[in-house]
Amino acid sequence: MDYDSIEFDLPYAVIQQPPYLLSGFGLAIGVLCGLTFAKLIQNRLEAWKQDRLPLLPLGNAETSIAFAGTLIGITLFIGGALQVFGFAAGAAMLVSMLLALLTGGGLWVQLERLMKQVEEGSFKAVDFDNFDQFF
Repeated sequence: MDYDSIEFDLPYAVIQQPPYLLSGFGLAIGVLCGLTFAKLIQNRLEAWKQDRLPLLPLGNAETSIAFAGTLIGITLFIGGALQVFGFAAGAAMLVSMLLALLTGGGLWVQLERLMKQVEEGSFKAVDFDNFDQFF
């Protein structure tokens, strides 16, 4: 049998480009929404300081959308980064979503506790400027 004249139709694996663009978009979305979230919290604290407007509930539409955007951006960033290192797309996104939700949920709870302490007047500020004197 002459193998030179036979064409082999072998399947081959398509190697795709790593999702650097996905990580880049995720990072940009996360940073922009995170800065927006921080500014909204800062504005709320300034309004409380000047006019004693309530700090809580924290979850109004603007704040929730900015926080959700931050979580989505971080999910895309971590998911894309995991895919760069060889994780499957579904597994990478699942792991990154779980990480973002758990971390974001903890951050949200801590922020609400701090806001409650500020409203009640039981919040004690830490002076980090003089922190080096203790060591």
